[in-house]
Amino acid sequence: MISFVIPCYNEENNVKPMYDLVLDRCKDIKDKFEIIFINDGSKDKTIDNLREIVNSTRENVRVIDFSRNFGKESAIFAGLSNAKGDYVALIDGDLQQDPKYVVDAVKFLEENKYFDCVTYYQETRKEGKLISFFKRTFYKVINKMSDCEFVENASDFRILRRNMVDSIVGMEEYFRFSKGIFSWVGFHSHNLPYDVKDRNSGTTKWGFKKLLKYAFDGIIAFTTVPLKLATYTGIISFVISLICIIGVIIEKLCFGIEVPGYATIIILLLLLGGLQLSSLGILGEYLGRTYIETKKRPIFIAREILDSKEK
Repeated sequence: MISFVIPCYNEENNVKPMYDLVLDRCKDIKDKFEIIFINDGSKDKTIDNLREIVNSTRENVRVIDFSRNFGKESAIFAGLSNAKGDYVALIDGDLQQDPKYVVDAVKFLEENKYFDCVTYYQETRKEGKLISFFKRTFYKVINKMSDCEFVENASDFRILRRNMVDSIVGMEEYFRFSKGIFSWVGFHSHNLPYDVKDRNSGTTKWGFKKLLKYAFDGIIAFTTVPLKLATYTGIISFVISLICIIGVIIEKLCFGIEVPGYATIIILLLLLGGLQLSSLGILGEYLGRTYIETKKRPIFIAREILDSKEK
């Protein structure tokens, strides 16, 4: 069976066309399939339209309605946790990713038992040069910092075998970065290109600020290099301060100082104060995440679960 996991946030005009498109793409396949919509605290009529789909369909459709907006990472985890298929497809609900690629990927996996996952990536990105530059920079930086390999331009649009899904679901960390988790669990992944369509309706939820936070979360989640950088920065600042002290002593003994120590003290205070605050900020990020992890809060809370098979 194939499970379609579709996270949704304010997609009221997209969920029904997406549902129809999945049915159309799956009409010729022999395998059974299920569709799992995750309503991630939408503020529009997404849940109403999803409820209408569940009440009117004859297919296996399930809707997980979050009690609030927990974010796409939590929606992905919820979908994977509830998927029952031998193959699980992660696909966005805005119709930019065609379900036909899911059918093609399942055929590929059935014919190639060596691979456990098909990852789709964009050969040509339809975004601004600035966003593309920052994304390329992010992948270069995190690949140098992390032990996991991050494939540039790889999306969350993936089709996974059951064994890989079970491994991912077994990682119940609160701060989730799926791209890193997909890499960390290992398995054999095959990368394929796909053509991105325009959104059927609405606007993207991923602005520059949100992408920047997402990149920062990924670096914090999958590398401790920033902590090491704080240590190295402290050592370097100590050496610089020591050199400055020696310079001041030499200047005092050999040439004298008209305004004794003023400029040197101000420079050293600003330098060391800035370095200390930066280091404390990095330590605070790791400590804060550790603190929240110890609380063992649920990754998501479902307000309601709708199932077409329970009508």
